[in-house]
Amino acid sequence: MTVAPTTGTAADVSPSAPAEPGRLAGGALGLPSVLFCIVTGAAPLAAMLFNVPVATLGGGYASPAAFIVATVALTIFSVGYIAMCRRVTSAGGFYTFVTRGLGRVVGLGSGLLIAICYMVFAAAVTGTMGYFASTTVASFTGVALPAWVYMIAGLALMSLFAVFHIELTAKVLGVALIAELLVLIVLAVGVFAAGGAEGFSVAPLNPVNIFDNSAAIQVFGTGAAGVALFAAFWSWVGFEMAPNYAEETRDPHRIAKAATYGSVIGLGVFYTVISYVFVTGWGLNGSAEAVKAQYAGETASAFYPLTDRYVGSWATVLMEILIVTGSFACAMAFYNTSARYLFALGREGVLPSPLARTSSRRSPVIAAMTVTVLVGLYCLAFVIYDPSNEGALLKLGTWSPLLGVLGILAVQALVSIAIIRYFLTTARSEFRWWSTLVAPILGFAAMAGACVLLVVNRYDLAGAGDAAYIRLLPWVVLAVFLAGMAVAVVLRSRYPTRYSRIGQFEVAESVDAPSDTPQGATA
Repeated sequence: MTVAPTTGTAADVSPSAPAEPGRLAGGALGLPSVLFCIVTGAAPLAAMLFNVPVATLGGGYASPAAFIVATVALTIFSVGYIAMCRRVTSAGGFYTFVTRGLGRVVGLGSGLLIAICYMVFAAAVTGTMGYFASTTVASFTGVALPAWVYMIAGLALMSLFAVFHIELTAKVLGVALIAELLVLIVLAVGVFAAGGAEGFSVAPLNPVNIFDNSAAIQVFGTGAAGVALFAAFWSWVGFEMAPNYAEETRDPHRIAKAATYGSVIGLGVFYTVISYVFVTGWGLNGSAEAVKAQYAGETASAFYPLTDRYVGSWATVLMEILIVTGSFACAMAFYNTSARYLFALGREGVLPSPLARTSSRRSPVIAAMTVTVLVGLYCLAFVIYDPSNEGALLKLGTWSPLLGVLGILAVQALVSIAIIRYFLTTARSEFRWWSTLVAPILGFAAMAGACVLLVVNRYDLAGAGDAAYIRLLPWVVLAVFLAGMAVAVVLRSRYPTRYSRIGQFEVAESVDAPSDTPQGATA
């Protein structure tokens, strides 16, 4: 595998351009390893324990239908996304895709935004991990340590893993993932074997029932379809990571396609089944009552009484342990993706070049340690604001994902537009009406709609009243994006060589691979 940097125009390149930047460990990952990295980032256990109750809050017993809608929407988005993956292979992922389709200025804005969003996610899940580690250890041993102690330990472990080969990280993620999936499958078998609380019904699978759901209105006073749909979309954050590991895979184009479709559709089926298990286990009206009890503090999770009832207390204990290890694995997945975005930006000279340095094991060690510092500072700010264990979960672990999800969904909407323009200009010969036009248009509509749902419902989702963090959330996302664009404008006028390298670094399977020099996206 060779690495081929491409540039915008010959005029942009100067003889003083630096030597080829560092490369990641090519050929280290196969399809299973990439799937572990992606699906663990989506955090199946955490997604079910937290997002199913939120979806139930808005859609009542129709929460499984919300996951069906999200599965269809994200699968359609993936059609154009995969078409782009076949042409562009880089650790830059979204950043590279937007640059190739919409130009370097918009591309750098999206690159900076997505890098920060993933770091915010890493910090948020680290806080969640700290909370559950603290409560779980205290319940088992009686030793009560604050959440921030476990947060420090978790971040230190992530940093240690980052120094080693990416394959070791993939194995750690894989073990955690398999354990999470097994405990949820055991719960599903128990509920299906017992026939649930009231038998089986197809009503939870009907998307029409997401709107004006009588069960949700009866228990919560209102039914917000936007909350249900957004909670479902939230559960897939991280599915798009395949291109970020492309440089380290044995067959980038084939693996990116298989990993993306596999994670989207596989998670969709799994989420739908488990959310249906939740609703069936409690009964159509009982599911909303169970969520109400969870929000009232009567139980840590509405899933725990289900494992007690249909499987046994041992399964509940296992789930309490796995939510800690699963949260750690999820945080590490986001941590690794953040490091690869910083690596890509450093390699192209946009951020300081030391970020592109790799260790003897060819891991992006400087970028990873930078992520450690930034995530640590972000967590520290929240700990100072609220040092309690509840603050780690309800503020750091709940408020922060809203910022991250909004940024990621917005960039995904830009990616959809970039795909259309890219195949209408640079790769015109590969234009296809469905995969590079209709599917991206539908994908854009889905991502933009999800953004609107988040912004409109952000106070209800955060439970934060009129907190400044939540009030300013959309403006922070916009400010980061505009800051990235401003940097690109400065580079264009003062450092044309660096500007020419924005989003142009590519991995090719051979030197004969087609060039993706943009023809209509150099602005």
